[in-house]
Amino acid sequence: MSLELSLMLITLFGLAGIGTPVGYAIIISCLVYLGLGGFDIALAGEKIIQGLFGNFILLAVPLFIVAANIMNAGTISDRLLNFCVAVVGRFKGGLGHVNVVASLIFSGMSGSAVADAAGIGKIIIQMMTKDGRYTPGYAAALTAATATIGPIIPPSIPMVLYAVVSDQSIGSLFLAGIVPGLLMGAVLMAMNGYLARKRGFAMEAPVPLRALPRVTANAFPALLMPVILLYGIYGGVTTPTEAAAVAALYALILAGLFYRALSLKALYTIFVESARSSAAVGLVIGGALILNFVVISEGIPAKLSAFLAAYEMSPIMFLLGVNLLVLLLGCVLDSTTIILVIIPLFIPACQDMGIDLIHFGVLVVVNSMIGLITPPYGILLFVINAVTDIPLREIIREVWVFLLVLLGALLLMVFQPGIVLWLPRMFGYGG
Repeated sequence: MSLELSLMLITLFGLAGIGTPVGYAIIISCLVYLGLGGFDIALAGEKIIQGLFGNFILLAVPLFIVAANIMNAGTISDRLLNFCVAVVGRFKGGLGHVNVVASLIFSGMSGSAVADAAGIGKIIIQMMTKDGRYTPGYAAALTAATATIGPIIPPSIPMVLYAVVSDQSIGSLFLAGIVPGLLMGAVLMAMNGYLARKRGFAMEAPVPLRALPRVTANAFPALLMPVILLYGIYGGVTTPTEAAAVAALYALILAGLFYRALSLKALYTIFVESARSSAAVGLVIGGALILNFVVISEGIPAKLSAFLAAYEMSPIMFLLGVNLLVLLLGCVLDSTTIILVIIPLFIPACQDMGIDLIHFGVLVVVNSMIGLITPPYGILLFVINAVTDIPLREIIREVWVFLLVLLGALLLMVFQPGIVLWLPRMFGYGG
């Protein structure tokens, strides 16, 4: 390891340790490397500009953020929840099932685990804990677990970022996330049903079947969002970035004109919050673009590949090792940082071992989402705690069972790549 790289890492971890935002920490530490290495400091700006101009798909990120924030506003969440209650609320553990199905549906609009947990999650927790139906810790833990599905089913901001660093088709990645997302929902519903019977949770009064068409009609326009998105990409109508713009426009028309649930003041707040979120992601992207130059200059990918080849590591062992690393990192880092900074190091090794990059990308995203609920530092646990004031210890005590079934689903995806790749292959993916 060169002196410049050593000092860069010391700077990076030192800044991160005192609470500096990750994007700033990466950029400043990279400037230290460039300065000590005799490079022109202006090279940092050049790499950022080249990276941004060379990746038109990055425009999809702020557009998906805007669409998610608009769909979080107004009565859209309430309409979707009413639909979920009508469909699955009649079964044992009904509101728990509603929690899972609502996240499956809402994930087709938000693409963000935190948006899912902080938005619709707060509402469903209040429903579950009303009149003591469910304990607060159980409702919060299940909500945190279901929020992990958000970035798996399209649209998915982490998958857009992975497409950038791996040069893979965003359409194939979106399709590859659908079956894993449904699998995660299925195992969570199975565990919720088991615990509901074991603990004797209250049954909900079933919604009359004659009311189902009316409830469905109320939610139907919102349910069309993921359909429009995927048809636009795979029907050859739009590029992924254009599909993100259509999604944002559709959300605006739906909330503002169709449901009349959006005021000009609320719209201003949405745009301000979306700009802040986009800027935070943009800082990490900018830092990652400079860091990629540093990594290549140091020959780190080639050294990593040589190390793996020397130990004759099998693809399965490699995947399990990377999954363990991402799971641990997911406890303390957001998925944006993991995908943009850590994952590019492993992509050349994946190519050398013949590991499909679409399969690898979905595993990385799923794993980084599971890391968000891994105690004691899972970010989603703190988000739920912040929006509900439910004690963190109660959430952690209940989240373990859901964490275990999600890890089981992840292992199934590792050993059975067809679960991930079946749908993309149906639509012509050759991997």
